[in-house]
Amino acid sequence: MADLSLYRNIGIFAHVDAGKTTTTERILSLTGKIHKIGEVHDGEATTDFMDQERERGITIQSAATTCEWKGHQLNIIDTPGHVDFTIEVYRSLKVLDGGVGVFCGSGGVEPQSETNWRYANDSEVARIILVNKLDRIGADFYRVVEQIEKVLGANPLVMVLPIGIEDDFIGVVDLLTRKAWIWDDSGDPSKYRIEEPPADMADRVEEYREKLVEMALEQDDDLMETYLDGEEPSIEDVKLCIRKGTIALDFFPTYCGSAFKNKGVQLILDAVIDYLPSPTEVKPQPEVDLEGNETGEFAIVDVDRPLRALAFKIMDDRFGALTFTRIYSGKLEKGMTVLNTFTGKTERIGRIVEMHADSREELNSAQAGDIIAIVGMKNVQTGHTLCDPKNPATLEPMVFPDPVISIAISPKDKDASEKMGIALGKMIKEDPSFRVETDEDSGETIIKGMGELHLDIKVDILRRTHGVDVEVGKPQVAYRETITQKIEDSYTHKKQTGGSGQFGKIDYIMEPGEPGSGFEFESKVTGGNVPREFWPAIEKGFAKSMEVGILAGFPLLDVKITLVDGGFHPVDSSAIAFEIAAKSAYRQSVPKAGPQLIEPIMKVDVFTPEDHVGDVIGDLNRRRGMIKSQEPSSGGGVRIKADVALSEMFGYIGDLRTMTSGRGQFSMEFSHYLPCPKNISEEIIKEVKEREAAK
Repeated sequence: MADLSLYRNIGIFAHVDAGKTTTTERILSLTGKIHKIGEVHDGEATTDFMDQERERGITIQSAATTCEWKGHQLNIIDTPGHVDFTIEVYRSLKVLDGGVGVFCGSGGVEPQSETNWRYANDSEVARIILVNKLDRIGADFYRVVEQIEKVLGANPLVMVLPIGIEDDFIGVVDLLTRKAWIWDDSGDPSKYRIEEPPADMADRVEEYREKLVEMALEQDDDLMETYLDGEEPSIEDVKLCIRKGTIALDFFPTYCGSAFKNKGVQLILDAVIDYLPSPTEVKPQPEVDLEGNETGEFAIVDVDRPLRALAFKIMDDRFGALTFTRIYSGKLEKGMTVLNTFTGKTERIGRIVEMHADSREELNSAQAGDIIAIVGMKNVQTGHTLCDPKNPATLEPMVFPDPVISIAISPKDKDASEKMGIALGKMIKEDPSFRVETDEDSGETIIKGMGELHLDIKVDILRRTHGVDVEVGKPQVAYRETITQKIEDSYTHKKQTGGSGQFGKIDYIMEPGEPGSGFEFESKVTGGNVPREFWPAIEKGFAKSMEVGILAGFPLLDVKITLVDGGFHPVDSSAIAFEIAAKSAYRQSVPKAGPQLIEPIMKVDVFTPEDHVGDVIGDLNRRRGMIKSQEPSSGGGVRIKADVALSEMFGYIGDLRTMTSGRGQFSMEFSHYLPCPKNISEEIIKEVKEREAAK
């Protein structure tokens, strides 16, 4: 039985191009897992195994791998940095116990680092920080530490100081031991020497060491008292305090180095073991009932308790579907039967494998604390709980955002049609933020996702991985409809045929709901004018109708319906009659309630060199952007934050590069919905009607 205190489940996350994947490669090399280091820029990184990742030099899907360091087992997930793939970061953080946040020494805290940090805060994941790429021009460790405090509102606990910077970066001073680690220029991480720090750094080392010890000892009143009395604590005592504060999220041990030049990675590995929690040291996962309400029970990490496991990622490869699973309690064995609480069905466990990027190692069993993959599960999807059929329980499920952009695709020939259907089915299972619909009138297949790059990659995967050549339409925005006025109305559904007829009368209030509330239904009927058993049918009738708005057929959002009275017939009233009444009431009342088109607004974060700020702001204003802030950025540029309508952002990267001579960058993520300007709204409605007429 493995000792759980020797396990570390960690993720590596950061903004695009801060060096996550390179850091993972160095860790795998140092721990003896790989012998030839692959470089991201050569398209050879172990964890970037998709063609699309190798070509673009970015990570698209999280990759899992396992290695050992000083007798500890590290399960590592390398996550993507691009905002269109934050879903991968979110679901990885959900199953991890600790993380390494990587920041670029010259880029500092970039837009995606903020989003990922927020996700990690929400998931209460303990982290250590690596300020990477200190060998780059413009790198400044102290500036990045300051940004972590100001921009992220985090509390960095500086553990090492850099020796030299940019081309002169040769190593770090470990503040706890007051020793310098100096690497040679061979690029071999094992070629280093430990010596006294440079004399000109003595004052700074003492200053930062004092801050480190004081911040750490705040975790233990007794130690703090003896320290204030002038007694120096032992390094072991300080380490225990750092571990305690890190797990409590009071501060984040902060290191620096250059993963690419192999400098500083050993200290990161030591910190993972010394300060990040084992599976038994994190808050246990709450269990919920089928309605999603917490039961008060927890999945405590213990091999002897009933099985509780969460499927957090589905991946299809040449051997079949792989279900990445984090086991929280109990044991999982080959051949055993598990219950999927979402589907209510049981499945037999065929093969269990330990993943190393895209290669694997067969296992006979796995236990609490492990992250493994199960081969060939049929009906399991992301967020489903697998448990002991005799002791069922559901773990808190994952919540995924709705897509904001869609495009129509069609296979180039008839033979590819069936192949495309199978491929899309697999892709939906793999990525919960990717949706597929069929337009009933035109028969077109519509794919929906989180951004242009997201859908671009999906089309690429269809073409290359699945061999389906498709034609792609123009990107479409996920508009929605809402109402602006409160109305009181009544509708009677009456139909008399031979035999029993249909009768249902409803009096109701239709009013705008809170932004983001979707659809709310409430009944205030008293006295039995509409019997209680018909209320769900009325709610269903309204809810179903709201899938199609009356202006341009987009779903209706943020509406509250209150049933206030009505009437029924002892023979002719039925659930169906009241459902039809609600559907007809919807068509009758929405046109009177001031219907309005609303559009998705994106939170846009643009980096531009200083001399192009005016052009960039002017361009965002032309795109109906609302500038929120502009502030100096590291690397001598400016960061502009704005809210912009998604419909105005197509092809923005090309325009931004032209304006900034190729140096501008941006990221965007969905923020909220706002009413469409009248002229744009009229244009969209006209376009939809013309399309309908053409069909």
